[in-house]
Amino acid sequence: MRILVTNDDGIDSAGLRLLADTARRYGEVFIIAPDGQRSASSHSFTYNKPVIIRDYDYKMENVTAYTCSGTPADCVRTGMIKVLPEKPDFVFAGINTGYNICWDIQYSGTLGAAMEGSFIGAQAIAFSQGSPERSEVAEAYLDELMRECMSKPLGIGKVWNVNFPDCTLSECRGIKRNCMVSTDRFYEDDYEMTTLEDGSKSLMIAVGRNWKASSGTDLEAVMGNYISVGIVNNLGIM
Repeated sequence: MRILVTNDDGIDSAGLRLLADTARRYGEVFIIAPDGQRSASSHSFTYNKPVIIRDYDYKMENVTAYTCSGTPADCVRTGMIKVLPEKPDFVFAGINTGYNICWDIQYSGTLGAAMEGSFIGAQAIAFSQGSPERSEVAEAYLDELMRECMSKPLGIGKVWNVNFPDCTLSECRGIKRNCMVSTDRFYEDDYEMTTLEDGSKSLMIAVGRNWKASSGTDLEAVMGNYISVGIVNNLGIM
């Protein structure tokens, strides 16, 4: 099998390395990842200027890697349409730093990349974790969940969405499947505003969080130290 791996945190992300290392157990892996941070780029892609693809020495056997000057969706579009020798069977996006849950998934470059893969004809899975400093749950469960989702193909415009909780392996309580995308507000955003010398306003986002979750949702699962597994349909809920 051919597997395209990407993310929105950039080519040097530890989560990307773990994902690619696990994926190569199942086939030939191609990485096309942004050349820098692209979080919150959603499903945007580049159409008014060239996208630059460069070879990248990833130093991992059975992995061919490239950097991309564009968005995560650009990584998947260029890979599936032009760069890869053949269209991949699977697109894996992640492992993202920070959860991709609740309505905030509409901003996620990770989900945007996975959804682009599904639109173009590959089976797609998005992976995220609460914190890159606590990746032992992902390391323990990634292979199992990768195999499980690969064995359950979805239709066009649908992707598997997996979130690993921000806890130690001993604290993890297992897997919750069929999690709905929560409609609760996970982020309570505000802006810190300052007035510049010329009178214009400078606004910097200040992120707060809401930890109240509805039953059966992805947010409830990760709050309870469970791995959340569910289906995202056109960046909406299932």
